[in-house]
Amino acid sequence: MDSSHPFRPKQIPVWGGNVKVTSRDLSLVAVFAALYAVMVYLFFPVSFYVFQFRVAGILRPGIVRKWVLAVGYGVGVAVGNIFSPFVGPFELVFMPVMSFVAGVVGYMAAKPFKNNYFITGAVVATVIPVSVSWMLNQLFNLPMLATFPYLLISEQIVCLMGASMFKLIETRIRWW
Repeated sequence: MDSSHPFRPKQIPVWGGNVKVTSRDLSLVAVFAALYAVMVYLFFPVSFYVFQFRVAGILRPGIVRKWVLAVGYGVGVAVGNIFSPFVGPFELVFMPVMSFVAGVVGYMAAKPFKNNYFITGAVVATVIPVSVSWMLNQLFNLPMLATFPYLLISEQIVCLMGASMFKLIETRIRWW
């Protein structure tokens, strides 16, 4: 069976051909991004403002299975942040970039731990509060030490829930 078989995912060269991404990967990225953005919108009252409790964050530990899902996470953040009451360059550029970076760092940190959902979640849920605290400091002159602890706690809770959810799902199906 050759690689052009109709049921085998096609590989698409990315970044000058060094990285191969399958059509299945692209589909997962699109679904991941759409789910994240829709969940931000559906849980709008707690996704922004003082709460900053992004229920959509339960998806982040899933990045551990495929690094390309970090792209979906970044795109999902950009689309979800369109609904932000503070929409602007920080919400549409800085946070999506930091989300992608957090996803890739979380993916790489979990590799030595047998792709552990909890490690990825913990790493992402540490990078994002630092980024959001810095952004709030830049936008509203809020001290990072005042915003970081609450954001860290809420992000860790969400990612712990997500890691548990993915672990449970994985007992039944190979979702990636």
